[in-house]
Amino acid sequence: MLQLVEQLVNIDSGSHSKKGIDEIGSILKTKFESLDFIVDTVEQQSYGNQLVIQHRDAHQPHILVVAHMDTVFPEGTAQKRPFKVKGNRAYGPGVADMKSSLVELFYAILCLKQTGQTGYKHIQIILNSDEEIGSPSSASLISENAANKKFALILEPARTDGSLVTARRGCGQFKVDIAGVAAHSGIEPEKGRSAIEELAHKIIALHRLNDQQKGISVNVGMIDGGSAVNTIASHAAAFVDVRISEKKQEAIILKQLKKICAETYIPGTKTTLSGKMDRSPMEKNEKTNLLLETIRQAGKEIGIEITDTATGGGSDASITSDLGIATVDGLGPIGGNAHSEEEYLEIPSLTERTLLLATVIQKLSKMT
Repeated sequence: MLQLVEQLVNIDSGSHSKKGIDEIGSILKTKFESLDFIVDTVEQQSYGNQLVIQHRDAHQPHILVVAHMDTVFPEGTAQKRPFKVKGNRAYGPGVADMKSSLVELFYAILCLKQTGQTGYKHIQIILNSDEEIGSPSSASLISENAANKKFALILEPARTDGSLVTARRGCGQFKVDIAGVAAHSGIEPEKGRSAIEELAHKIIALHRLNDQQKGISVNVGMIDGGSAVNTIASHAAAFVDVRISEKKQEAIILKQLKKICAETYIPGTKTTLSGKMDRSPMEKNEKTNLLLETIRQAGKEIGIEITDTATGGGSDASITSDLGIATVDGLGPIGGNAHSEEEYLEIPSLTERTLLLATVIQKLSKMT
């Protein structure tokens, strides 16, 4: 298992690295085909190809398993910082998020086949190539294939304490563009209309939308503007990250964003708002609790105590959850420091979580 993790980690597969993602897809295609699975390749022009996988004997499988092949790291990272093992941890770009999950999935199916169980005939697998940038080319593919499913298992890594994820905040990104009027700041400043000054007022208003108790986060993470220090700025822009915890908050926050952008603080400036909510929140509900209970039972059978938690990050779990499908995320191996140079995999959890996934699939396969 570690040898396969090493092979995958040492291939650059950033979301815009089509060649690397397709190489990983080719490796996994061969692996799954060796287990009598049919692998359909959904060709993409700009992004890596997507894979839709199910056993040749599968008939209307009711379990969807989703994992992604892309990482956040640029070309050259794997060569600069290749896979390595230190003690009980493995390191490398994407080792936890989520190349070890891809290995877990293959070996969970292998485990079922080798032990004479048939749960793998009830699953459909989607391996997508662009989750780290909001699944622009794969969201519709996931939605289409999830439509007739009863359960969705998402293989993002487990939290550092081993917890699964049963709730995620919805997220979106917006851009606020300000057009002003340029003028020399020393000779005739009265002729100028500062886009930067207008933006400053709007940034303060945007940050006032934060409400930690309600799980609403609005963050202006990047700004841009101006052309010279002695020139009244004719242009400025802010890039805004928005997080919500409940679906009903989406309409409210969009209305507030539009209201702030419609108000003019500096006469003569003009504001344009663009962007959208990319993912709906994954809300914990009764369906989630029932699926979680099945996973807890599976964990109990193999000696693993299952805990769950909520997180502010987004994932493809939001897509299936928004469709009303019982969804649990974080079913990959345990890892930490994702998206950083210190990202790691807890090696003992690789086999443990593989057995858990196999057991869960087998249990769910009987729940039609």
